[in-house]
Amino acid sequence: MTKRGLPLEGIKVLDLSRVLAGPWCSQNLADLGADIIKVERPETGDDTRAWGPPYLKDAQGNDTSEAAYYLSANRNKRSIAIDIASEEGSNLVRELAKSCDILVENFKVGGLKKYGLDYESIKEINPRLIYCSITGFGQTGPMAKEPGYDFIIQGMGGLMSITGERDDLPGGGPQKAGVAVTDLMTGMYATIGILGALQERNKSGLGQHIDVALLDCHIAMLANQNLNYMTSGVAPKRAGNAHQNVVPYQVFASSDGHLIVAVGNDRQFAAYSKAIGRPDLAENPDYTTNSSRLKNRKELIAILEPIMRTDTRDNWLDKLKAAGVPCGPINTIDQVFEMPQVKARNIWKTVEHPIAGVAPTTANPINYSATPIQYRMAPPLLGEHTEEILREFNLDKQYKLNK
Repeated sequence: MTKRGLPLEGIKVLDLSRVLAGPWCSQNLADLGADIIKVERPETGDDTRAWGPPYLKDAQGNDTSEAAYYLSANRNKRSIAIDIASEEGSNLVRELAKSCDILVENFKVGGLKKYGLDYESIKEINPRLIYCSITGFGQTGPMAKEPGYDFIIQGMGGLMSITGERDDLPGGGPQKAGVAVTDLMTGMYATIGILGALQERNKSGLGQHIDVALLDCHIAMLANQNLNYMTSGVAPKRAGNAHQNVVPYQVFASSDGHLIVAVGNDRQFAAYSKAIGRPDLAENPDYTTNSSRLKNRKELIAILEPIMRTDTRDNWLDKLKAAGVPCGPINTIDQVFEMPQVKARNIWKTVEHPIAGVAPTTANPINYSATPIQYRMAPPLLGEHTEEILREFNLDKQYKLNK
C-alpha cells in the first residue's frame, strides 16, 4: 500500500507575516504539511520573540531566548533572516517567491510596494502564486491604510459591547476576550481562503490575491448576534455569562465554586427543574417554554440562584449529568490539561528543541484518519535555516546572509 503524504505536502509558503494572525494562518498550513519559509528581520525577528516572560526554559530551568507567545504560533516552520528593506534582501525574497505556491503577509496596505514585493509585482514573476494579505481593515475603504490591533478591533467591531457583565450589575462594563480572538479568527479565515484558492488553481493554473481584514473577520464571527440585530433592529447588549436567547443558559455559583448550566430546550428545563428539587417550575406557565423564560428571566434566575448555592459544584454536576442536563465546570488552564479527556486526546505535545532540548506545543485539533498531523519541528530560532534554505533554492552562492 502506498504511503499517503500530508495534505499540503510539496506546497511551499513564503511567510512574511509576524505577531499572530499571519503566523496562525501559516502554522495551520505547516501542520497540514506545507513547507513554511518564515522570513524574519535580522537580529530582532518576529515581534513576539520578545513578548515575554514567560520564556521557554532549558534543561537546567533557565530562560531561553524563546518567548511562549512566539512558540504558540510558529511550529513546523523554517526561519530565514532577511532585511527586506535592503536591495539585496528584497531581491532575495523575489527569488524565493518565484518557486513558492503561497505568500502570506500582514504589512500595512501598500507597505511592500516600495520593495517590489506587492502582489502586482510578484504576480509578474509567478502568476501561479497565491498571495494572501492580512490587514486591519482591508485593501479598500477609508480606513484601509490604518494599522489594526486585535484589542482595538474587539472594541470597534462590537464584541466588547456584548462581552462582560451587564452594565446594571457590579463589575458591569465592556470586557475583551481572554485571548486575541480577532487575530486567531482572521488567521483561520485566511487559511480557508488559501485552501480554496489552491483548489481553484488546480483548475485554472493561476494564483490570485486574497484580501483578509481583521475587522471583516471580527464582524463575521459575531454570527447570531449580528442576526439578532439585523432581524430586530435592536443591538444586543452585554449579558454577562447568560445567553441572549436561551434561559437558563449561564454560570451559577455553587457552595464551593461555579458551574455552567446550558439548558437548550423545554425538555431539558423540565429535567433540570426535577434535578434541583423544583419540578413545579417546569409546570409554571411563566417558565414552561423558552419564550416565557426569556420574558421572565429576572424572576426565574432569582429563584434558581439560591438553590444552586445549596450544594457543591461537583455534586451539582453529577446530578445534572445524570438527569441529561448539559453542564460543566469552569476550569483554570492547568485544570484543563489535567482532564482525563484532554489527556486521552493527547492535546499536550512536545517537540525537540535546539536549545531547550524539548518544547511543549498544543495539538492541532484536526484529526485525519489516514494522514495525521505531524509535529516535525519546534518553532525555529531566528535565522536557524538561512543557509539551508539558500542552498535548497540554489541561492547560496549569490546571497551571503548572516543567520
